[in-house]
Amino acid sequence: MLSVVDTSDISAVQTEVQFIFTSLFPQGDSGFIVRSFGWYEQLFRGKYPGFQAIDARYHDFEHTLQGTLCLARLLRGRHIAGIQPLLTPRIFELGLLAILMHDTGYLKRSDDLKGTGAKYTLTHVRRSVEFAQIFLSEKGFSTEDIHAVQNMIRCTGVNVDLNTIPFASECEKVTGFALGTSDLLGQMAAADYVDKLPALYLEFKEASEFKEIDLMPSVVFQSADDLMCKTPGFWKGYVWPKMNQDFEGLYQFLAHPYPDGPNAYLHAIEMNLARMSRLSAAEK
Repeated sequence: MLSVVDTSDISAVQTEVQFIFTSLFPQGDSGFIVRSFGWYEQLFRGKYPGFQAIDARYHDFEHTLQGTLCLARLLRGRHIAGIQPLLTPRIFELGLLAILMHDTGYLKRSDDLKGTGAKYTLTHVRRSVEFAQIFLSEKGFSTEDIHAVQNMIRCTGVNVDLNTIPFASECEKVTGFALGTSDLLGQMAAADYVDKLPALYLEFKEASEFKEIDLMPSVVFQSADDLMCKTPGFWKGYVWPKMNQDFEGLYQFLAHPYPDGPNAYLHAIEMNLARMSRLSAAEK
């Protein structure tokens, strides 16, 4: 069984990720994990000059930590399974940076006082990619490393054509696909996922009303109840095919033990979907 980790506690998630990294790469730089989480907290707590703390109600501080924990567990499962090409300590580090920064596009600048970061829903992936360029350049990362992080972040785009992402290696692609998988699973398996759907609806609503670009969300919901009613279909028609086809079934490495053990993330999602169905039926 996977250990229980409080994803609302950054220290708990950092400790678990550091344990996973050290267990896989005993000679790796465990200090990198500490630095990366420190940067994440700085960015999302409003301690980075020129930017406010995250104020999106669904894509909040914990949302990223849920995906981060899932990614570390998935990469561990794949590595232990001995699947080639084996991941390197560096690609694990870059994957960690990418998942921690994949929603920086929701951050608002200090002088951006209207609405919440949710208004950037339609452009947040592009904005996250641009922010990664600036931030990682300041930290002295190489052009190659920055491009790798950006490519991984691009994997979280809802309608992205993964074939157009210029991955530099198979390891980079696998880690990007693992990140995209973990972004989906981490949130949908969360114990409070169903309870946070009203907040997600409000984010979609704010984004649809924001006039920065002439685009509308691909799915327009009439209410939070409508979103809840349609989420099981979203899982069946979008998430499940995407994880199996586009992301090459990497979620299977979350089975513990691999390959025939239970998958705690899929089980939790099944429970959330069943709860949504019951609540939707009760509304009728």
